[in-house]
Amino acid sequence: MKRKKFLKTTAKLGLGITTLATALSSCKVEKKEVDLSAININFNKTFKWRMASFWPKNFPVFGEGDLFFIDWVKKMSGNRLDIKLYAKGELVPAMEVFDTVQDGTADIGSAASYYWLGKTPAAAFFATAPFGMNAQQHHSWMVAGGGYELWKEVYEPFGLIPFISGNSGVQMGGWFNKEINTVDDLKGLKMRIPGIAGKALEKAGGAAMNVPGGEIYTNLERGVLDATEWVGPYHDYKMGFYKVAKYYYTPGWHEPGTQLEFFANKKAYESLPSDLQEIIQGAAVRVQSWTLAEFDAKNGIYLKKILDEGTELRRFPDDVLKALKKYSDEAIQEMIGNDPVAKKVADSYYSFKKRINPWTDITEKVYYNSIQEM
Repeated sequence: MKRKKFLKTTAKLGLGITTLATALSSCKVEKKEVDLSAININFNKTFKWRMASFWPKNFPVFGEGDLFFIDWVKKMSGNRLDIKLYAKGELVPAMEVFDTVQDGTADIGSAASYYWLGKTPAAAFFATAPFGMNAQQHHSWMVAGGGYELWKEVYEPFGLIPFISGNSGVQMGGWFNKEINTVDDLKGLKMRIPGIAGKALEKAGGAAMNVPGGEIYTNLERGVLDATEWVGPYHDYKMGFYKVAKYYYTPGWHEPGTQLEFFANKKAYESLPSDLQEIIQGAAVRVQSWTLAEFDAKNGIYLKKILDEGTELRRFPDDVLKALKKYSDEAIQEMIGNDPVAKKVADSYYSFKKRINPWTDITEKVYYNSIQEM
């Protein structure tokens, strides 16, 4: 009896495996052939590159990412690709990094694409947009939603190839020396906040000021500024803003997930052997992973330090956020204007956001709201 039962069970199992095998065989799996002609490796040749960075040397996370990238490329290439870092101001001023890589004075740059709005308004979306996607959503758009292909397309006329190099995650809303209870409290507000978000503040009646990082603390202390945005608890604590501003507001509506970038001179990149090209891409992705992890880890530690110093944590009222959303949308449309490239990128960005939001709403949003109640 035991033998018959065993044979019957085995027969059923065999039938199940056969059925599964038949089902799998009917699935069409696309096979990608490797283009062997594109593989060009020369272990005897070495290359020396120059990196122009937007960030100060050893600037927490941002500048550290440059150093990690250079170190990882060197190790993975067996020292065949040596990159020398020129931090902010050492080769060119920060706002000239794009041009410096484009003309070949530097081979690769490090920055964030929204600094190049003067080159092409489409660049903004590859970094972030007010009330846009968070880090996870933005990464999905880049990797699996066509964002990276569009980014390469936008940089192509400039002779550049972009690479993802980290995301800050959602930033803080900023430091204020006055409470923001209604939209009217934004009128006359002097705030350090650049870009599209600055345009939105101006539409709300505020004054957007683009003040260099080294001057923010003094301007807050002297009342030249009423408020400033910066990054998040880690960087904000290091800047000492908790000493000269009373209120720390959330969320960072202006930068919900800022994507950073490396970008290489196309001719310099294409002159490299194929394995070194892959190593550059691999090292950039490694920086992408490290950056967000480092931000989250450090921000958790330094938020506690800031609150322990007596800072009052506040949340922007819903009516204020709704007004800023309206003004941000207007500013974005004005930025896009009649630029067909910017419109193409914006359509892709917001279409992906619209598709992914329902999934985020029933998973992450529900989860976070649920655990807050526990």
